[in-house]
Amino acid sequence: MAIKTTIDRAGRVVLPKPVRDNLQLEPGDYLCVEGNENEIVIRPLRATVPLQKKQGIWTFGSGEPLSLEQSNQTLQQVRRERDLKVLGSSAVIASRRSKKAKTT
Repeated sequence: MAIKTTIDRAGRVVLPKPVRDNLQLEPGDYLCVEGNENEIVIRPLRATVPLQKKQGIWTFGSGEPLSLEQSNQTLQQVRRERDLKVLGSSAVIASRRSKKAKTT
């Protein structure tokens, strides 16, 4: 994607919105600027941490795919922790008892 832009008196360049959106750049992101006699290259510096925001959603990259069982276990654990925090332990226990009673 090539878009024409200008340099202001202070030497600043505004990255056009389509470029920022395409590269998912946000205020405060770091850029690497390299130059030689014929070109300037600006690249985003990406953290090596596995947690990144992709298209507005926080994602975790483990480097290998997770099984459905691992995903479901993690989801259940996160929900339990949330319920304990929000409802308190007695409400969660009562809710589990009522669910077990309905299934048996």
